[in-house]
This record gives sequence, structure tokens and C-alpha cells, in this order.
Amino acid sequence: MQKFNTHTIQKNETLKSIAVLYGLDADVLKLFHNNHCSVKDMILIELTGQTELFIPRTAVDDQHKLVKFGRGNSIVFRPENSFSKYGVVINLETGDHKNELKYETSVRWLKKESNLHFFEIDRTSNLYLNEEEINEIADTLAYKTSKVLYPLQVSVDENGKFYAVENLSVFKERWSTIKAEVDKEFEGEVVEQYCKKIEDIIEEPDAISLYLKNDYFIRTLFFGIYQSFGQQYQIEGEESFPVINNAMEPEYKILLEVDPLKDEYDLVNITGEGKLNDERTISDFIGGMPFSLIIEDHPKMNDAGNFRMQYYLNGETLLPETLYLECSIMLKEEKKISVVVTAISE
Repeated sequence: MQKFNTHTIQKNETLKSIAVLYGLDADVLKLFHNNHCSVKDMILIELTGQTELFIPRTAVDDQHKLVKFGRGNSIVFRPENSFSKYGVVINLETGDHKNELKYETSVRWLKKESNLHFFEIDRTSNLYLNEEEINEIADTLAYKTSKVLYPLQVSVDENGKFYAVENLSVFKERWSTIKAEVDKEFEGEVVEQYCKKIEDIIEEPDAISLYLKNDYFIRTLFFGIYQSFGQQYQIEGEESFPVINNAMEPEYKILLEVDPLKDEYDLVNITGEGKLNDERTISDFIGGMPFSLIIEDHPKMNDAGNFRMQYYLNGETLLPETLYLECSIMLKEEKKISVVVTAISE
């Protein structure tokens, strides 16, 4: 993200007149410029032949361009009474093998209770695998049985981060109806075995909760970006993502930045980049280990993986318009997950 703007100095302009133009104190403008320019262009008392000045990025004449931050330059999460439809594209890559999954979904805010926001998520379209509507028996069976999960209710904390699945008890009630539909369309021992596995998962709330915790769409939409970005409009920290099936997700050290100015489309831009930062080795991850097999006081961190995100929020509501998240990890081959979420206009 660009840290500053520049002002081309016009004839007869002074340090004070330029400062007034941008609503700044002259000493503040001088200090900011001197902290960003080369030594030869530094200002001692007044302008002495400089051709341009570095000015703060937030020093603009159109105040509408400024992002409406909360305390500590925080992005405020106010989803009350919201309802959105999204198109979702998920790309799964392992080495040269790639699959693309597409579908549409809706997200409705339900209530706020005990500092948690509750949402209902419903799948509103068929699934498309590699641009074709799923029609093979295995894929269709998986799609039919997954309908037991929807509508799905989840809770989200005040940072907009996924917290828990809230309607686990209704899955049992829905299953009898879904099972009847499956029995009409499919038959055979393999189908019965598959349905028995679904029933076993439904009987174990912890298992289904873990399964849904790994949902790429939910984790991308409710990543937890509604935080204080501080004076530098940055957050540095560690985040995990279910790029592989492991009880302890891989940890990434990432830097998030928000642009204090809205873009030409009146959107708030948030970018994030990072690297894998986990004690576990490639062998640990392949073996499904939730912790490192080698205990060291000062372990060498595995950084063979990348994290990248680009989020665009509505400039007024600060709710998601377009989201992109990409996460990778090196195993025997590189495994990469990328998720694109785009708001669908009514």
C-alpha cells in the first residue's frame, strides 16, 4: 500500500500555503516530508527549490474518500439486519491436479447475543465442478446428502471471526427427509455404506462441528478483519487456515494492511501477505501430526507455504463486496487453496 501522496509545488507556493491547502500544520507537513524524502530535498525552514512535497495519504480535499474508522483505526463490524448473496469459486490444487468448485449462497444476519453475531447461511444454487453441473453418482450423492447442513447457522465474534456452528441439533431432524430422497434416487450397498457414514457423523456433534469449521467459504467470509489497524494501518500476527486436513491447522505469520482511502469504486481495500510459520516439518504434516515430533528449545520454523488475501469492503457499510484468499503449503507437492467470494446484486 502506498504510504504517502505527493504535491507538485507551484510558483509562489509556500510551505504554509501548501499546509493550509491540505488542512495540516506547517511543522507537521515539514516533518512528514523530511521523513520520506532524500537528504538533498529536506526542508530546513522554508522551501528552497524542492519540486514536490511528500504529504500524508489521508491529506485529501475530498473527505468522502477517507475510510470511516473506529477507535484505533479499527474497521467496525456492524452487520445488523444485513442480507447478502454471494457467488463462490474454490480452486483446489495439488501439484498439477486442479479442481474448481462453484456455487451461490446467501448470508442473513439473525441476531446479536452475548457479544456474538448469529448468521444463517443457505446454499441457493446447484454445485458446479470444473464448469459442469455435478452429475456423476458419487458427486451427486455427496451433494444430495450435504443438503442436510442447510440452512446452516453460525456465530461470529465482534471481530467478524467464525466462532461456532449453532444448529447442530437440527441435522438429525433433517436427515430422515434427505435419506428418503436419496433412497428414491439411488440404491445399492455402496450407497447404504455412504449414508451410514453420514449418520455416524450426525450422531457426533464434535465431528460435524470440526467438518464445518473447515468450510473454506465460511472461513474466508468470517476471517476476522474487523480489528484495530493502528497508526500505521497495519496488523502483524499469526492466523491459521484449513489448507490441509489436520486437527491443528497450519499457522501463518501474516501482515494485514488497510488503505485509509477508498478506491475509485468507493471500496475499502485490505491486503494481506504472509508465510507458513509452523514448527512441524513436511513429514509431520503428511503424517497428520498436530504437533512437531521433534521438541527443541529454539525450533527452526517451517516457512514452506504462502498466504495472500485481498478484501474489498463496501465503503459505507464496511461489509464484504469481493474477497480473495489464497493459502498454500509444500508437502510432497505444493497444495494450494484459493477462494473467491463476490457479492451478487439483486
